[in-house]
Order: sequence, then C-alpha cells, then structure tokens
Amino acid sequence: MASNFFGITDTGKQRQNNEDVFIAEKSGDGNFIIACVVDGVGGYAGGEIAAEIARATILEQLQYIAGDIVPLLVNTFKIANQRIYDEKAQNKELSSMACVLTLAVADVLNNKFYYAHVGDTRLYLLRDYSLIKISKDHSFVGFLEDSGRLTEEAAMDHPKRNEINKALGFTREIDHDPEFVETGSSPFLPGDILLICSDGLTDLVDKSKITDILTANEDLPPKGKKLIEAANNRGGKDNVTVVLVHNDKERKQHGATKPATATVKPVEQQEVITKPVTKKEEVPVKQAKPKSNGGTVAILSILCFVFLGGFIWQFKKNNDLAAIPKKTDTLVSQPIKNAQELKLQDTINNLKGNTLVLSAADFKQPIVLTDTLHINKDSIYIKTKGEIIFKKDSTYKGPAIVLSTKAKYVVLDSVAFDGFRIAIATRNDALVLKNVRFNNCLMPVLTAYQFPNMKYVSGRSLGSMFKADSIPSKATH
Repeated sequence: MASNFFGITDTGKQRQNNEDVFIAEKSGDGNFIIACVVDGVGGYAGGEIAAEIARATILEQLQYIAGDIVPLLVNTFKIANQRIYDEKAQNKELSSMACVLTLAVADVLNNKFYYAHVGDTRLYLLRDYSLIKISKDHSFVGFLEDSGRLTEEAAMDHPKRNEINKALGFTREIDHDPEFVETGSSPFLPGDILLICSDGLTDLVDKSKITDILTANEDLPPKGKKLIEAANNRGGKDNVTVVLVHNDKERKQHGATKPATATVKPVEQQEVITKPVTKKEEVPVKQAKPKSNGGTVAILSILCFVFLGGFIWQFKKNNDLAAIPKKTDTLVSQPIKNAQELKLQDTINNLKGNTLVLSAADFKQPIVLTDTLHINKDSIYIKTKGEIIFKKDSTYKGPAIVLSTKAKYVVLDSVAFDGFRIAIATRNDALVLKNVRFNNCLMPVLTAYQFPNMKYVSGRSLGSMFKADSIPSKATH
C-alpha cells in the first residue's frame, strides 16, 4: 500500500460481525486517491450487504475521474442508493438494510479534495496540529452537537446518539431533496491529513485524543492502528473503521527577509550602490545632441507625417464610400432580438446569486429565440414555475443556449426546447438536466471537451449520467 494513504477496520469488542467496509486506493487512472468509509445498517446480514453494494458501486463509477468531480460523487451515491433499494425490494429479509458513508477524492497533485457524505460517518481535516470536522452528522444529536447546543462529551453519552435521519436505501430516490447528499471541496495542502472514520471511533474517542494520535511523528499505518486501539480500549462497542490520506508533498519554506535598514553598510558600499544613479544624472548634454544634419531629419519627418495623414484620409474616404449600398447591392438583414430574449439574457447576466426562477407568467410562451442565450456564470440553477418552452425562430440556425468555458455547474430544471439543430452547447461536464424535454431537436446537447495540446489523455465521458423517462421525476420546487 502506498505510504500516503491507509485504511483499517476492526469488529470491536462487543460485535460478532463487521458491517463496516472501506476504500483506500488510487483511481484507475492513478490521478486521485479514493478514500471512503461505509457503515452498514440493518441487522446481521443486511448491513454488510448494503455496505458492500455501496463500496462496489463507488469503485465502479470512480474507475476514471474527470470533469466536475462533485456531481460525479453525487451521481455515484444515487446509483448506490438505487441498487440498495432494489435489493431490498427483491429480498424481504433485507427490508431494513441501508448504509451511511463518507467519500473523499483527493487530488494531491493540485492540492485539493472533494467529498460527499450521508449519515454519521465523519470527515476530518488535520492542518497545522488543528483537527477540523468537515462533514455534519445527519442525526438529531449530531445537529445539536454541530450547532453548539451539546458539548462533544454530552453528545458522546447521549442515549439517541446513533439514531440517524439519512442513509442510502431509506428511500427509492434521493433526487427529491437536493441537500440529501452533503458535498463540498477544499484545499488539501502539503502536510494536511484527511481522516474518514465510522462512529465506532468518534462515539468513544474524543477529538483531543484523535488529534494527539494524528500529530505524532509516525507513518499512517501506526496512526490508524492506534486510533482503533483507542476505541477498543474504551469498550469497543461498535465496529471501528479508519481511513487516512496524507498530502506528503514537501511544504514550501520561505525564509524571512531582513528590512533594508537593519544592516548598516560601509561607506564604500554605499557609494557603489548610489554611483549608477549619479552617473546617469551627470551625462553631458552634448552627447545627446543630434549632429549637424538635424535640420534635414526634421524636415523629412514633417513630410512623412503629411504623406501619412493624406493616405489615412483617402483610405477612410474610400471605406466610407464602399459602405454606402449601391442599387445593385443586396442588403443582408440581421436578426433583431425580441423583447423576451433581451429580458432573459439581461436577467441571466445580472443575476445576484446562483438560482434563477423563470415564471411562465412573466414570459409569453413559447420564448422564440433569434439568437443564442449565453451563460457566462461559474454556476447557476435555472428552474421554472409553469411551462417554459424555447422555440427556434424560422430563420435561426444556431444553438439555443451556449455555456461558456468558465461554467462548472449549470442546472436546467423543467424547461423544453423545440426545433433547434443544437439545443444546448456545453463544455466538459458542466451541464445537469432535470425534467428537460427536447422536441424535434436534431442534436439536443453538444459537448466539447478541452484537452492540453499533444498530451496523452485518459478519462471518461459522463453521458451515462443522463436518463430518459416518459414521465417527469418528482419536482424539487
């Protein structure tokens, strides 16, 4: 196992089986570290099955990681949730099974990590001897602790500590709640350590003890084993699982720069330093004077300016004449944007925040487009009240919507496109569709990928994340 990531699990002192599983390995392309802890719920067999389904799904979906990573993690959770729920439907003995999990993807090369989380497993970041809890517990007691209403000590002893309100497998679909999966990203600096663990650790070992173990001058395997031992030494009431990831790149050290006034230089050195300035000021004026033919040069310069001015004037005059249409010229009419287009584009450009709600009451239907709508924001969520339809003008041949290169996360919710050759032109994997219809569109979505020139490229296209149905999915608004 690589030296900068490590995982370990233990049954504990009071359980007969282990419903925890973990992932601590590199992605198939070798560019990312996948770190995950899954805690199964639902009895002797059910919890183990749910946890294993989630683990297998993550390894399958994250074999190659590309594009916008957070939506990929969310989609992976959705697939795992669906598979767990389907398994429950086929086997009544597993009707109560589910799992909670925390997944992190570390990009050590670019000093960043991404995460997705459901339940009461936890994600911590250790930086400069300080341990920071990143994820939030999806439980009532966890909410009280995270909001400061309960101390860590009181929360650890609370009788309802392990009652969770979110898990994969609880419901058939998790799309109805956009906040069901907690997600985020953060810098992952040289020297940082990520800790992902099950509640078997944090129910028994406090933050101070965990910090002491993680800040010890040891490699990751001894640290992981000591965390397990600490939980077992306090009773080992539950399965205990720990995954650690270390950004082992060398920290950049910057030496302090002394102020210029801190050192008194000898007189000789001061003279050497100031000499060039003095020399520049004392250059004799006669060295800069032109020679005796200066008058001739001046006259030639004036003549050049005169000829140049005449040339520019004639060129401009010819252009102005050429711009006047002749009787035999065919005037090409440019499409004039209608009021609805102008209003919509202006609304997108001046939107404060990331959510835009389009009401059918504010726009005459359909919205006829004579030109492209441009989305230049980093992220935006466009959803509708009522039916919003974008229809191509009879003379327009371009796309309805184009996403700029800076767009990273653009959601279109419950809109329709009618008659376009290309409805949406996007780049990389910025686009998310919810209940979007394409009527008579030759190419609904055109995706362009940008890669570095003359490099070997590996990755995956995320088109499989889209699905089609004859009925809309449950509304989110």
